[in-house]
Amino acid sequence: MPRVIRDTLVSVRELLITGGPFIALTVALLFGAYYFLKPTPPKRVVLATGSEQGAYAAFGKRYQEELKKFGIEVVLKPSAGSRENLRLLQDPKEDVQIAFVQGGATETLRTNNEGVEEKLPVMSLGSMFYEPVWLFYRAEAAKKLNRDGKLTEFSQLKGMRVNAGARGSGIPGIVNRMLAANIMDREDIQRSNLDLTPAVVDLLAGKLDAVAMVSAPESPLVQMLLQTPGIRLLEIEQAEAYARRYRYLNPVVLPRGVVDLPRNVPPHDLPMVATNCSLVAREDLHPALVQLFVQAAGHIHSAGGWISKTGQFPTQLNTEFPLARDAERYYRNGPPAMQRYLPFWLANLVDRMWVALFSIVAILIPLARVIPPLYQYRIRSRVYKWYRHLRQIEDELGRTDANRAKLLVELEDLDAKVERVAVPLAYADELYALRSAIDLVRKRLR
Repeated sequence: MPRVIRDTLVSVRELLITGGPFIALTVALLFGAYYFLKPTPPKRVVLATGSEQGAYAAFGKRYQEELKKFGIEVVLKPSAGSRENLRLLQDPKEDVQIAFVQGGATETLRTNNEGVEEKLPVMSLGSMFYEPVWLFYRAEAAKKLNRDGKLTEFSQLKGMRVNAGARGSGIPGIVNRMLAANIMDREDIQRSNLDLTPAVVDLLAGKLDAVAMVSAPESPLVQMLLQTPGIRLLEIEQAEAYARRYRYLNPVVLPRGVVDLPRNVPPHDLPMVATNCSLVAREDLHPALVQLFVQAAGHIHSAGGWISKTGQFPTQLNTEFPLARDAERYYRNGPPAMQRYLPFWLANLVDRMWVALFSIVAILIPLARVIPPLYQYRIRSRVYKWYRHLRQIEDELGRTDANRAKLLVELEDLDAKVERVAVPLAYADELYALRSAIDLVRKRLR
C-alpha cells in the first residue's frame, strides 16, 4: 500500500477513535430529544363531524383534502352533533381527537366526584364560522296566527309541532334557552327530537309545523329549504336581545338576495342569531396537527360567505374553551416562516426541536474542544513511545561493560520498527526527528 494512503488511513482511524465517543454522545442526545419531544405528528387523526348531510361533514371533507397534502389521513366520524362530539373527545376509549363544537353546546366546567368544578380536558383551535339558528316553518301553519303567514318572534311557535333537534346535538340546548328567554315551558310546543333529514322530510310532508337547526349556510338542507315554496324562515327581530342575554349568540343578518339574486331570495334582509362553531381538540393532540388544522382552517373559512365577511374567520375570539398554544401563535404571527422555504416535515422538525438543539449544542461545544488536543496526543504517541526504548539503549551505552554489538542490533531493530510507523504529513517532522536521534545514537555506538 502506498505510504501516502497508509498515512491518510491512520489519520482517519485516529480521528474516528478520538471523535467516536463525541459522535456517539451527540447521536444519543439527538435520539433522546427526538424520543421525548416526538416532533413528527401521527399520520392519522379522527375528526368528529355531525350528520352526513350537514355542514360539518362538508367541511370535514375539505379538511381531509388539505391535510392529505402533508401525508395526514383525516378520518371522519359521523355523530349526532356537538354534545356527542364533546362526549367523544372526553371518552378515553374513543379515538376521536378533534371535533366541531357549536357555541353553547355545553358549559366549560363539569363537576368531579368531590363536587368540585373542573375544566374539561379539551382545548380550542379557534372559532371557524358562524352557525345561524335556522327555524324553518310552514307558511300554511303560520296563517293560523296571521293572514300573511309571517312569524317574527319565537313565542309565536306556541302550540306548533316543532322538531327541536336530535338528542346529542347542540340544537335542543339552544331551543331550551330561547324557550326560557320567552318564559315558555317545554310543553308549550309539541316537541319532537328527530334527526335532521327525517325532520325535514316530515316538514315538507306537513307532519311538522317547524324545524329548528343550527348549521352553517353551506349545509345542503339549509340551501334547499331557503328555496322551497311554502317554507319560510323565522325572522328573529329580537336578535340583539338574545345576543345580550347569551354570550355565545351573535346577531347576524342574512342579506337580501344572497341565496338567489335573480329571484331575490330572501326578499329582504333577515335578522337572525348565530353561534360560533369551534374546532375543539383533546389536550394531548400533537402540536404539529394543531398547526396544520389551524392553517387548513385559514384556507377553508377565510373566504367569507352569506353571513361572515372575508377574513373574519378563523379567529381566536368567542371561544368557550382555552385556546391551544400553537393556535394562539398562528393567530398572532401567522404560519412559521420556515415553512415558506422548507418542506413541512423539515420545518416542523426544526420548529419543534430548536430549543433542544440549542441545548445540545451548548453541551457539546465545551466537549468538542477536547477532541483536537486528544487527536494530537494520539498521533504524537505513535512517535514518542519509541523514545523510551531509544533512551534505554543510550543509557546502556554509558556503562563501561556495555555490549556495543548487542546494542547496535537493538538499535537497528528499533530503526526498522520506526520506519514502519505511519503518521499524517502534518506530523512527519516529529517522525524524522526521531529517526535523526536514532542516527545520532548509532554514531556513538560505532
